[in-house]
Amino acid sequence: MTNREQYTPGPASGAQVRKDEEKWTLILVRELRHSPEKVWQALTDPAHLREWAPFDTDGSLGTVGTVKLTWVGTPAPIPTTVTRADAPKVLEYNDTRWELEAFGGGTRLTLWHNIDRRFISWGAAGWHIAFDVLDRLLAGQPIGRIAGAEAMKFDGWQRLNAEYAKQFGVETPNWPPKAAQKS
Repeated sequence: MTNREQYTPGPASGAQVRKDEEKWTLILVRELRHSPEKVWQALTDPAHLREWAPFDTDGSLGTVGTVKLTWVGTPAPIPTTVTRADAPKVLEYNDTRWELEAFGGGTRLTLWHNIDRRFISWGAAGWHIAFDVLDRLLAGQPIGRIAGAEAMKFDGWQRLNAEYAKQFGVETPNWPPKAAQKS
């Protein structure tokens, strides 16, 4: 049995939502057993991002400037402007902000990500799994990226989606979407 077959995400935790009309901000906090420098590299280096993140980039996110970011499952890259890259503490681009804080021999990683309120629990479930994959990658026990539609088919994603929806006080969005169910 591979590490991926043994992986089951833990319960929904470490998340909150700030509500502002249609765009809500998901705030997800995770404590990792790795140094801020190691986590920073995983957040900014395209080769590392391909191993855990729900997107790819054509360049480093570690410097201010523009790169192309492509979300898993979407064909078109999005021009993405890195507006702040203070290694290894703060990274900001588009509607995303990362903060890294040395904590207990590791890193407290905080993500702020603006998401349409209808899909906030999907985003929380997806990022939860991505953070688990990141933690294993940094520990030298990679299980491979689980993102996009693949993540939504993953056993633990449905449970996490429902748990986060309940925590946030929102209706659990249907998966697959109703339009896809008719075809």
